[in-house]
Amino acid sequence: MASTLAIVSSNRIDQRFALLRGTRRKALVCYATAGYPDIKKSLALLRGLESEGADVIEVGVPFSDPIADGPVIQESSMRALEGGMTLDRALELVAEAGLNIPVVLFSYLNPILAAGEGCLQRAASAGVDGILVTDLPVGADPEREAWLGQSSLAFIRLVAPTTPLERMREISSHGSGFVYLISRLGVTGMQESISAELAPAVAQLRTATALPICVGFGISGPEQATSVAKLADGVVVGSALVKAVGRSVEDALGLAAALRSSLDA
Repeated sequence: MASTLAIVSSNRIDQRFALLRGTRRKALVCYATAGYPDIKKSLALLRGLESEGADVIEVGVPFSDPIADGPVIQESSMRALEGGMTLDRALELVAEAGLNIPVVLFSYLNPILAAGEGCLQRAASAGVDGILVTDLPVGADPEREAWLGQSSLAFIRLVAPTTPLERMREISSHGSGFVYLISRLGVTGMQESISAELAPAVAQLRTATALPICVGFGISGPEQATSVAKLADGVVVGSALVKAVGRSVEDALGLAAALRSSLDA
């Protein structure tokens, strides 16, 4: 089954999850803000995350009003913007990194619209495999959703833990690649424990979609990642990595290596 999916799909996200299923491993999805702390370190981080075992990298496009993000990612976005980072420069960064693992462009809608109609094709040409738009819920703008969904990029959709089953089905049917399940309500940021609502939310989402389920928001270390991986197909780590790279690229890569080791153990 896994090998068949890898053959029929040209998208690296589908191929990666097929490989993971075939080897009974869980996906490590790592988030990095493009251009933070600076271009050189951002490039080193992307390449290093691949070397340390990331399966998918989410490249965050900095935005001036990141309402869904907590203080760590907000600060990284402001620093990146001050350094001149834009969506197209983020694509240049991805192209220069030359990664052999899937890349998801993680953005608010505004930067995508500002970049023009050709930005999705430019993204694919740069080596991006999927796109996630944090502020475009299903049904909010059918025309733009169709534009995103009909491109060559996988259209990753967000699901909240309190989402009703029928809504989960609707959201999942309008997405591809994998479903990003938010572990808790609120903004991004590290937390000390996993919500008791997560297990039933994952179980319910399983009945609504055949897509892989990756859980993010609040996963800050190996122990939490391992707990979440028992429920889901993958874990997304963002704020903890962004905070670590603010200290040094080495700190961030050390965290990524620990996460990979814990998931594989």
